[in-house]
Amino acid sequence: MDEIARFNKERWEELAQAGIQYSRPFLDLDETTARKVFDPEDRLGEVEGRNVLCLAAGGGQQSAAFGLMGANVTVLDLSETQLQRDREAATHYGLDIKTHQGDMRDLSRFEPGTFDIVWQAHSINFVPDVRVVFQQVARVLKNGGVYRLHCTNPFTHSILDEKWNGEGYLLKDAYADEEIIYPDTHWDVKGYDGENQRILGPREFRHTLSALVNGLVENGFTLDGLWEETSDHPNPEPGSWDHFKSIAAPWITFVSTSK
Repeated sequence: MDEIARFNKERWEELAQAGIQYSRPFLDLDETTARKVFDPEDRLGEVEGRNVLCLAAGGGQQSAAFGLMGANVTVLDLSETQLQRDREAATHYGLDIKTHQGDMRDLSRFEPGTFDIVWQAHSINFVPDVRVVFQQVARVLKNGGVYRLHCTNPFTHSILDEKWNGEGYLLKDAYADEEIIYPDTHWDVKGYDGENQRILGPREFRHTLSALVNGLVENGFTLDGLWEETSDHPNPEPGSWDHFKSIAAPWITFVSTSK
């Protein structure tokens, strides 16, 4: 584990223990709502009996959804606390979910062609080089396997809703594959008790669109679809998060197939 992984592991342990939303298990799912959680684009098809890796996706959310749909679920995450949430969800639903603590850049514990689906949560922006992850995913996916990747839109990474200046949102940082340095590196977390906490966040990295797309192509993936997340609020207040999302999509999702 290198310095980046050690630092980010410590950060995610603290964030998860504080009760950040990504660490709260989904304990009220059924088969219908489960599919909305792991396949909002409706592109993964039938998952019953398929081997699924939730990559850097601990927290007891997607793993529970896949399990309820009959998949054979494995979770790999950097944070033990996040993985504990997956075990809590598995116990709640009576599911058999395998959990592994580790870095998304090293999937050597898994044999080649182990998985039918790799579902990666919003996590690849916590490593500096996407190609390392894509190589690992390509190795553990079966031929024709599906890789779903959710990440920050590189064009809007580092632009926040508080950058509203009365006319627009300030775009000023260099568009490059590099670490994002925020003026304030703390995250505001509303805990289980409803109280706000300010916790030091993990290190983040921008990955340009060309790095993402070419990295997938170079590792034998065929891009099947791309979706941008925006706001559907009819009349958002300027300077609000919904207004920002209506102008600058903050997240994108790729679905691709391995060869």
